[in-house]
Amino acid sequence: MHAATARAWPGAVPALLALLSGASNVFAFAPFGLWPLQILALAWLMHAVLSTPRDHGKRHFLLGWLYGFGWSAAGVHWLYISMHDYGGMASWMAALAVGLLAAYVGLYAGLAMLLGSWLRRRWSSSAAISVLMILPALWALTEWARGWIFTGFPWLISGYAHNVGPLSGFAPLLGVYGLGWVSAMLAGCLALLWLARRQRQSVLTPALLLVALLAGGLLLRTVAWTQPSGKPISVRLLQGNVPQEMKFSNEALLSTLNMYQQMITETPADLIATPETAVPLLPQQLPPEYLARLAAFVRNSGSHLALGIPMSDGPGMYANSVLGIDAATSSTNQPYRYDKHHLVPFGEFIPPGFRWFVDMMNIPLGDMTRGSAVQMPFGVKDQWVLPNICYEDLFGEEIAGHLRAAYSAGQPQASILLNLSNIAWFGNSIALPQHLQISQMRTLETGRPMLRATNTGATAVILPHNGGLQELPPFTRGVLSASVQGYGGQTPYILLGNKLVVGLALLMLLLAWGRNKAARPAA
Repeated sequence: MHAATARAWPGAVPALLALLSGASNVFAFAPFGLWPLQILALAWLMHAVLSTPRDHGKRHFLLGWLYGFGWSAAGVHWLYISMHDYGGMASWMAALAVGLLAAYVGLYAGLAMLLGSWLRRRWSSSAAISVLMILPALWALTEWARGWIFTGFPWLISGYAHNVGPLSGFAPLLGVYGLGWVSAMLAGCLALLWLARRQRQSVLTPALLLVALLAGGLLLRTVAWTQPSGKPISVRLLQGNVPQEMKFSNEALLSTLNMYQQMITETPADLIATPETAVPLLPQQLPPEYLARLAAFVRNSGSHLALGIPMSDGPGMYANSVLGIDAATSSTNQPYRYDKHHLVPFGEFIPPGFRWFVDMMNIPLGDMTRGSAVQMPFGVKDQWVLPNICYEDLFGEEIAGHLRAAYSAGQPQASILLNLSNIAWFGNSIALPQHLQISQMRTLETGRPMLRATNTGATAVILPHNGGLQELPPFTRGVLSASVQGYGGQTPYILLGNKLVVGLALLMLLLAWGRNKAARPAA
């Protein structure tokens, strides 16, 4: 029994190294941006798996799980702020909830290492096949699975670390999961170089592959998959900086409404956008003529307003919405409306059996209705603006799906993306720059600019083709004004979504199996 336990558990030093190696990933992402660290940390994990016998699957799983646990706990520790500081949950329970989420996310890294160990043993694969083909493919597939199982939690997927650097050129082709796959191949190259040097073997193959992948990414960065479309529009993005503890306070509601009315009507623009739920009341709860005054300004100035506001279509039916008001809006012509489709578990909808958990938090509008999976964009002069709300821009496949569906149906295809967010729930933490980095990835994948109107930050204009970033300082009240050019055309990611990287990962596993099968007669 003691010997079996020793084989299963990796030992104190390797376990601690796995935990610390995973936690170090946080420095590869925004705001730190040390993207090579993500590759180095994963290379250590792959080398640790290679350095132990093939039949120690439990040990490989535990190393991967500890790595994933450390990565997630360090990366999303700010969830504690929303649950404890603003949600009113007891500190021990909020810390436990963050720990349980990290433990769950760690399962995916553990599963990748366990399956890699099992396939390596079953197929009698060499070290090179294991870390260059099998493990990178499994890494991509498990990260992709994390993006949709239980509605998905793809925050800090490894590819996000590479929105800058040479690998960003792969984003319009393979999306964020494809960048994770390529980074895992680079990590495999480093692990193999490390192992080959210790065993005095040839390093030519991993060295050449490493150089080829980096060079390929740099070359792909020079490809312009999309082109300018229509005339640029003037944009004003509002950042109200309303403290989260005051956002739904009765005492602060009137001042918040007046502030946003003043900010909106201060200066005309082709598009004026507020943060998510900038107006925190349903239309029927607003002071008389509040929306009418905004509509009058829009009509008189020729502006278009994207207003973050909750909407209700009946008793108990609430949607997190964007109301688009333009000159055509009248009593007979209803304003444009976008309803959030991908809702946040526990914040916007209550999973079955978890009502007790949500009841412990003081978060308004905790159970909402979903919008349609595909919704029309908002027409602004020559441009078509497609909104997404807060957490939705984590799901690149869904945004690409909007664009793909419009292209297939011959309908207007969005030329500009717009994210309305309020992540004041997470205080002055690294969640803000991490979310900005996520939006930057959507720009790379689609070849379209992304506008971000947020409550506390990061309010920004992100231009495609590495065209630059304009950003308001976080935790300040202000307006970001810019001229934004829309883009049209299709990237491979728009046309294929995640199908391409999933197919390539499965093909890589098939090739690894075929290579093993072909080698058996020779053996």
